[in-house]
Amino acid sequence: MRAISQDTHGAPEVLNEVRIPTPVPGPSQILVAVRAAGVNPTDWKHRAHGLFLDRLPLVLGWDVSGVVEAVGYGVTLFKPGDEVFGMLPYPYGVGSHAEYVTGPARAFTHKPSGIDHIQAGALPLAALTAYQAIVDTAEVRPGQRVLIHAAAGGVGHLAVQIAKSRGAYVIGTASAPKHDFVRSLGADEVIDYRTVDFAEVVKDIDMVLDPLSGETRARSLDVLRPGGILVSLLSGGSPEEAARAAESGVRVETLLVEADHAGMNAIAALVEAGSLRAHIEATFPLAEAAKAHALGETGRTTGKIVLVVEEHGTI
Repeated sequence: MRAISQDTHGAPEVLNEVRIPTPVPGPSQILVAVRAAGVNPTDWKHRAHGLFLDRLPLVLGWDVSGVVEAVGYGVTLFKPGDEVFGMLPYPYGVGSHAEYVTGPARAFTHKPSGIDHIQAGALPLAALTAYQAIVDTAEVRPGQRVLIHAAAGGVGHLAVQIAKSRGAYVIGTASAPKHDFVRSLGADEVIDYRTVDFAEVVKDIDMVLDPLSGETRARSLDVLRPGGILVSLLSGGSPEEAARAAESGVRVETLLVEADHAGMNAIAALVEAGSLRAHIEATFPLAEAAKAHALGETGRTTGKIVLVVEEHGTI
């Protein structure tokens, strides 16, 4: 089968299309013919630096939308021919930037019939991240005030929609040209982070979602009410920050997304209810993965980038 692989870490040019054996599903696994697979910041960070994955050669990709080709022993949820989407176990279950991929059956759920594979392939990792932060970790309730940084980004634009589905009052940060887009997602307020210090205009926040870390993370503590929570998607923080959080009576958590059958079911339900939709910045054929990475690394994209597998070779 065709796959996008790298033999070394580095710039997008280290990605090459190669031929490798098609995997065979083991017990409790399914083999999926990939139709579309999202590209996320963690993909280009792993490509460049390894992060959690130092083994080479490496096939990246955690997002999957496709068709079940075969099932392993003990699988009861799916049959060959079922359309599914999900996130491979992060970080070690990587490998969806290929024609076929195997993964635990319970990392997937049935693809909603109202969206295509490109939409479905854009959702899993980013939507699960947002869902696990807003619902599982912060337990956001109706009427609570939620601040979402980078609200036009891959995780951010889905987080706005998920928070609104919970009945929250949502404030997002984004550059001025993206304000209309963020408002279209349901945000109640949008702040231009380039010209306004959010810490001076926002207060009494129940939950902050921070995919940026650094100074943004530190200043976000100042806008939380006592009992509020900051959920960071990047490691960081200092003993001084922890002490300040404790003194202010706020909670700080760092989230690493997990494969989650129940979470994928909840995401599918939001999609089917019309409450959640991915914005697609661009699509690329599988062979042009390097171009997808280069675009993502500009930091100027809105929503998601997706690789599309239009033709499949013989298993």
